[in-house]
Amino acid sequence: MPSYHINRHSEDIKRELTALLRDVKDPRAQEKMLTVVRVHLSGDGAVAKIYVSAMEGLEAAREAVQGLKSAAGFLRGELGRRLELRHAPELRFIADNSIETGTEIIKKIASLENQD
Repeated sequence: MPSYHINRHSEDIKRELTALLRDVKDPRAQEKMLTVVRVHLSGDGAVAKIYVSAMEGLEAAREAVQGLKSAAGFLRGELGRRLELRHAPELRFIADNSIETGTEIIKKIASLENQD
């Protein structure tokens, strides 16, 4: 599959998963403010690595990933239906701390601005 197809499908998966996260009933994932940071789709489209970050920090993201892993079958089926995919990719969720890192950077920039 050409790379522009993979990039387009990755963005489609990211958009739909962001909407689907609200429908997950697992309390480990439901009680968190989750963001799909990035989706990396394999070259053949069989596996999608979904990087998930939580506002509460890395530990909350790790706990939410456990809930999302248990809901992966539901999410994969819904993703296949919504995107009309012949073969929905296997979903692998990975905890990410990019929101936490971004917040720390913003705080450091703000403190530097206040020093001047």
